[in-house]
Amino acid sequence: MKQYILFIHGNAKTQSTAEEWETFFCAARASGLFNGGSAIGERCMLGEPSAPSSDHIVGYMRFDAENKQQIVDLLKQHPVLVHGGSAELCEMPKT
Repeated sequence: MKQYILFIHGNAKTQSTAEEWETFFCAARASGLFNGGSAIGERCMLGEPSAPSSDHIVGYMRFDAENKQQIVDLLKQHPVLVHGGSAELCEMPKT
C-alpha cells in the first residue's frame, strides 16, 4: 500500500458549497482510501526564507492506495478541482 498526501491550493475560481464538500467527504470515506486531513491555519516561517511561501496551500488530505489512479478518480469530485482550482498529489516515500 502506498501513502499519498494531497496539498489543496486556495485558488478555486468559484465558491463551493457545504453540500458539495459533504458529498465529497462521504465519497472519500466510502472509498476506503481517505486517511484524514485538515485545513491549514496560521503559519510561521522558520530559518532562512529561501523558498517560496506555502500561503497558497489551504489544506491537506491523506490517502492510502495500491494504485494512484484510484485517488485521481476520486479527486474528480473534489470541490476545489470542480471549481477550477488546483491541488498537488504527492507520493510519500517509505523510509
